[in-house]
Amino acid sequence: MNAMIYLSRNLRDVLLCALIISVSAVASAKNADTADDWALAAEIIADIQLPVIPARDFPVSDFNVNADNVRPAVLAAIDAAVKAGGGRVVIPRGQWISRGPIELRSRIELHLEKDAVLQFSANAEDYLPVVKSRWEGTELYTYSPLIYASNVEDVAITGEGIIDGNAESNFKRWHPKQDTDMQRLRRMGADGVPVEQRIFGEGTFLRPPLVQFFHARRVLLQGFTAINSPFWVNHLVYAEHATVRGIRVDSHFPNNDGVDIESSSNVLVENSWFRTGDDSVVVKSGRDLDGRSIGVPSRRIVVRNNDMGGEDGVALGSEMSGGIRDVFFTDNILRKGISAFRFKANLDRGGLVENVRLRNLTVESFDNLFWFQLNYPGELGGFFPSTYRDIVFENIQVQEVGTFLEVHAPEAAPLRDVLFRDIHVEKVATPLVIENAVNLKFEEVKLGSQRIDGVLSWRK
Repeated sequence: MNAMIYLSRNLRDVLLCALIISVSAVASAKNADTADDWALAAEIIADIQLPVIPARDFPVSDFNVNADNVRPAVLAAIDAAVKAGGGRVVIPRGQWISRGPIELRSRIELHLEKDAVLQFSANAEDYLPVVKSRWEGTELYTYSPLIYASNVEDVAITGEGIIDGNAESNFKRWHPKQDTDMQRLRRMGADGVPVEQRIFGEGTFLRPPLVQFFHARRVLLQGFTAINSPFWVNHLVYAEHATVRGIRVDSHFPNNDGVDIESSSNVLVENSWFRTGDDSVVVKSGRDLDGRSIGVPSRRIVVRNNDMGGEDGVALGSEMSGGIRDVFFTDNILRKGISAFRFKANLDRGGLVENVRLRNLTVESFDNLFWFQLNYPGELGGFFPSTYRDIVFENIQVQEVGTFLEVHAPEAAPLRDVLFRDIHVEKVATPLVIENAVNLKFEEVKLGSQRIDGVLSWRK
């Protein structure tokens, strides 16, 4: 018998398939209450530390500023603030161009006043020399992120202004050209080539993020709007104690994730608005051998009260080789796109994802509601399947989806122990597509006029 099942919307077909797959009574499948889990979420929020930055301003207008290239004045203001022990570097209202990256340092807040637009130059060569970074989960030296901070403490980007990656950026044309460099980097990571030898500078085509904090402690991103990002928009990698609050992301190029939380801990994303070309908020932890060797998981993360719109809403992976645990999504609105909840891995990743909780969510219209794609083909041999387990979705109200739940997992590592509780979908075309899953529990799941209660295991 084929190890994949498809259930149509017709009640007779659902009942017939239920007999074939032996769905048991809900009384024997009841999961423990999740109150303790959400108590942990409250504890995480209370524990997160905000940056401590001296309350003194360094306006760039005091540093021989030039609107056609504000970068020298910004860097001079940062230098002066560092010498004084830290402070706030202020970009006033107006149009400002930065011909190259801005690198933040410890105890510095970059503040964009209302009606300030910080636009970055279109020339890719302005973002050399290379800096140490992580690109889709593999460490390397490459083009600098447009705003970059490495090995810092107490840093922030705030204000009501706009950070503009530039709609005419040379980087925007690199997406169709990146595959050769992408595959070469992945092979270097899988072969354990020293990071110092992974140089992707002039003549290569890996796009940088708009904002990246690389090894940072106590980070605040608050209030600003981000547009026209070359790649990932706000990238937190190896960050501890990070708060993303009240930002807007309106960026629609390929791979424009709103916030990428990678190998980071004690992170809060709240009260923000996302319209993106890819995931709104995604949690990651490195790719393949490189991610497993570094071994820094993403953990203790809370995402709440956000308005999410884009290709996908909530995502985990596919770069999750260092592991993900203790992640909480609550009270978010998900608008329209391909997948509302998309959890990803491939057969080279390895890594364990567990204790993920999602509740009190409103969903409008997506092609897929829950999509677990855990068996993307491996490019490096496929010897390290990933494990996703102990996930709870509860109290979710949905207007319309094409498919309610689609699962594709490898035979050696089926999706395990997922609870769907109190989920109401007004309209759905296909209830279930399942390939290798164990102990999927349904409690008060309503699909139109139909209801699912029980436990499902289906594997090859």
